[in-house]
Amino acid sequence: MHGPAQAGWLLVALCAATGSYCLLRMRSRIEEQRRAAGGEALMGFGMALMALPAAVLAPPRWVWLAYAAVFGAAALRALWAARRHRHRHHRHDRHHRHHLHHLVGACAMVYMAVAMAATPGAHAGHGGGGTPALTGALLLYFAGYVLWSGARLLPVPTLAAAEGGGGGGPITGWADRTELAMACRLSMGIAMIAMLLTL
Repeated sequence: MHGPAQAGWLLVALCAATGSYCLLRMRSRIEEQRRAAGGEALMGFGMALMALPAAVLAPPRWVWLAYAAVFGAAALRALWAARRHRHRHHRHDRHHRHHLHHLVGACAMVYMAVAMAATPGAHAGHGGGGTPALTGALLLYFAGYVLWSGARLLPVPTLAAAEGGGGGGPITGWADRTELAMACRLSMGIAMIAMLLTL
């Protein structure tokens, strides 16, 4: 009985810590970095709340529907940003891919929230009523994303330096550390896999 609860609290701590760092990243001087960090902070805190053990918090059905509405709006925003960025830049641009990843993540949150709303007493990690085929497709996507981002998690210049900001040398402020941002995205990908596995 203690194992699942402890795993749930670890997941909550991981997602909350990731969301907190994303809030710090919103202080970046780079507009694109701030926008991405805002979406990732929402995702991190949303996942932390969703992963709370059912013994601590068992939300009514309307809460899950509100979750679906919030992340549905986040998905529409990510779709709009991806379309706008594709028209302005090359469709394989790094920022365009990142908007598409935000879109998939927000859709996954909507899917999990709807599954929990449809199953009385369901909660993250406690057997929601998801569709096996869709759950499997999302698991494959996030597993691939985790492997890809893990392989890319090597010492890299800060995003500020890559964007040409900051004048002479690279900026190493906490809000602009590209490797930490990548580690946060990797952590959220792993957390998403854990939540989908228990759906």
